Amino acid sequence: MCHRLRTFIEPAVLSAQFASTIYDTGLLMTLKERYNVTANYSLGNASHSGDEEEQKDISNFYMIYNILHASTSILTAFYLAILGDKGFRKLPVCCPLLGYVISRAMLLLVILLDWPVQVMFGAAALQGLSGGYASYWAGVMAIASDQSTVEQRSLQLVSVEVAYGVAGFIGSTTSGYIYNLDIHTEHQGAILSGLSMLFFLLSLTYTLFILNIHNPTIHSQTRDPQEEHKSINDSKEEESKHEFNILLLVMAALMYRVANGRFVDILPTFMVKKPLNWNAKQVGYGNAAGFVIFFTSFAGTWFFSKCLRDVSMGIIGLVSFASGLLVMAFVQKTYMFFIGKTVLFFCFENNEMYFVTLTLYKLTIAHTKPEIQFSKCAIT
Repeated sequence: MCHRLRTFIEPAVLSAQFASTIYDTGLLMTLKERYNVTANYSLGNASHSGDEEEQKDISNFYMIYNILHASTSILTAFYLAILGDKGFRKLPVCCPLLGYVISRAMLLLVILLDWPVQVMFGAAALQGLSGGYASYWAGVMAIASDQSTVEQRSLQLVSVEVAYGVAGFIGSTTSGYIYNLDIHTEHQGAILSGLSMLFFLLSLTYTLFILNIHNPTIHSQTRDPQEEHKSINDSKEEESKHEFNILLLVMAALMYRVANGRFVDILPTFMVKKPLNWNAKQVGYGNAAGFVIFFTSFAGTWFFSKCLRDVSMGIIGLVSFASGLLVMAFVQKTYMFFIGKTVLFFCFENNEMYFVTLTLYKLTIAHTKPEIQFSKCAIT
């Protein structure tokens, strides 16, 4: 029983995602506090001009922060993917987690020592150089795939996604309250940043020392040479056959990520400026609403899969995403924001990526050698 429990990757995902969501709230509120003081000081308390200056500063910060994180992670993620293909399955997960621990420690130092927030650009670059989210999530999915049979693989991947959503919802809901624990001190947000670093450290410790994974190359080493030769030829034929479909799916995923990513990138700035002008608790609730979509998306996928094909479900995801963006574009009040999110709940926004991801895994895992699974998963 104990050995079976050590094969689950979900505890690492839960801990890391909880840490990530409370960090997001902490970073945003730290930026709001710092840039609000700077804007008011430079513009002589002109309220409207100060809000515009604050919004501009926060937007520019996130633009540089996200670019640094994304651009520096490309080469490292592919190198870690190669090592993961060679049997070092934990490495693509542990390296990004170590980078996250150090970067969260840097936010703690920014708060405690009153360092300029531009120090976090270095934290973003460090996260990228350690592999970033691309390497981390591809590694998690590869481990989850190795730990399950072909018949149970879809269910295993769904359970990881649900764990991600649960942790995100809990972390977002509680982040505002944690942020306000030290509201009467000079270093508000220090407790939240410290907890974020601690939970990332717990996730790293679990993955490194407790998680027990199967070596994906063991079975291929003990098989009969003739059977192995036949399997390699068959896998090459199957891989060539599905290459075009994989390319189309990757292109669809990239276009969806670009659209969805730009929407997510502007949300923090939108939440802390007028007309919303949210505090830490409200920001947490707003982020939590985004994670509810994980549950409704999977519920919608489970329901519609009985009567619709995967392609139809993917189209539903695209249409729902576009309609959700249209509603959110006219938000002026807090209640309108949550009404817009509620529309997304019923639209099952994540169906598109769920369809793309599962189809990719079916093509790459069911029809190719284990050694090349991870490289293809890293593309997603």
